Amino acid sequence: MKRRILLQAMPALIYAPQLAMAQAAYPVKPIRYIVPVTAGGGSDTVGRTVTERWGGVLKQNFVVDNQGGGGGVIASQTTARAAPDGYTLMQGYVATHGTSPATRKLPYDAIKDFTAIGMIGTTPNVLVVNANLPVANLKEFVEYVKKNPGRISYGSAGQGSLTHLTMELFKQQINHFMVHIPYRGVAPAFTDLIGGQTQAMFPGLAAAVPHIRSGRVRPLAVTGLTRHPQFKDVPTLDESGFKGFDAQQWYGVVGPAGMPAPIVKQLSDTLAQVLRAPDLRDKLAIEAIEPVVMSPEQFATFIKADIARWTQLAKDRKIELDN
Repeated sequence: MKRRILLQAMPALIYAPQLAMAQAAYPVKPIRYIVPVTAGGGSDTVGRTVTERWGGVLKQNFVVDNQGGGGGVIASQTTARAAPDGYTLMQGYVATHGTSPATRKLPYDAIKDFTAIGMIGTTPNVLVVNANLPVANLKEFVEYVKKNPGRISYGSAGQGSLTHLTMELFKQQINHFMVHIPYRGVAPAFTDLIGGQTQAMFPGLAAAVPHIRSGRVRPLAVTGLTRHPQFKDVPTLDESGFKGFDAQQWYGVVGPAGMPAPIVKQLSDTLAQVLRAPDLRDKLAIEAIEPVVMSPEQFATFIKADIARWTQLAKDRKIELDN
């Protein structure tokens, strides 16, 4: 029994001197900010935009560390294993702390292995259809699906992705079948949607914007409870009769479990300061993201709720992935 107690206490004993120094004066050195995707994408842009301003507030540099691979598993493991001293943070998002924990067995616990710092922002998903599909609005699309059972297919960015689960939620609510065609990413899924090989998709709005504006796909509705400022003429699913339909891409900041409360508060408060700046909202608008300020407690509750609802949907729709 004594040996077990000692083993459980070892991490705290190992990191105790580091944590004491970190709390005394934080931050005294650059902060590693892990982004769980390769450089150049939308998530990377979000991370670099936020940390550039965040570093100015904290008067310390952030070093962005892109760790793509495994759908965020590699980055999540690296973060969970890091010293909880505030010098390793990660940009968690809907895959690492939402849909993947709901559909896969992961080598990390998305709740117990992390400290929630705060939300960054959200962007809705948008139901889009091939421009040649003979429907002009959401009501007509639902009727079209019902009249063509088994003939309508939809693409996704992959099994268990938000694009997949959001359409499964939609199918559950209309109680009609559509064929799922998973792709390795949203780009090839768009290629086939535009080419007519599939008829519909539920991508994040940022990925859909250029195709909507070119007229190659038609937006029918967005998730979330309010219309998006960039597409005010596109209704929400909520106002279209799908009450409470709220599936969104989100980004936030987490650190390893066990971070000292004073450091968590300092990070959360300064992040909120960054997010409230009007110029940041303009920068994030490129990715169709609306900044959202949450306390660590609110963000932790949000993560738990997001995992719970996608877990329930995966159970209802019998979606379980091996890896």
